[in-house]
Amino acid sequence: MARVSTKTRQDLPADLHPLWDKMTTYGPFEDQAGVMAQRPPIFRHTWALLTELADEATIPKRYLELCLVTVSLINRCTYCVSHHTPKLAIQGVSEEGAERLLDYADHPELDAVDRLVVEYAITVTNNWNRTRDAIFDRLREHFSEAQIVELTWRIALCGAFNRFSDVLQIGVDDGAIERDAAE
Repeated sequence: MARVSTKTRQDLPADLHPLWDKMTTYGPFEDQAGVMAQRPPIFRHTWALLTELADEATIPKRYLELCLVTVSLINRCTYCVSHHTPKLAIQGVSEEGAERLLDYADHPELDAVDRLVVEYAITVTNNWNRTRDAIFDRLREHFSEAQIVELTWRIALCGAFNRFSDVLQIGVDDGAIERDAAE
């Protein structure tokens, strides 16, 4: 149970109801969004950003989910790992494969670009202050500058989500995760 109460769509101002509805298409994150709804500006800006990025789909979903699961494994965020592992499975990485993403170098379910994405997620999370140009040279072989910016932002943002979810003890709704994975 979360350390603060979870709001619902009805608790939000009416002008935010369409964004709540849009947020529900992103995945089973009503519990996290409901905690964010304690402060409507946080809910508004966070979910407007996430849903707009999802609509544009500049980064293939597989790479995004690789980043999100990797960061969440590093930070040991049960909430985010449990929500994004099924999404990664849809992208072709098994649950067992997701569990061992941090051992990416010889991971049998990952190709060279997948490994680069995981390496970059680890670098941004653990070694941001020591990131070297060489990894950017490798990233530029596969991604545009806009995609590199978004990957970097999504990796950093995931770390913030990990902390937010863990500190406020936002619970995992297993039924919602199963429904989302089935879709």
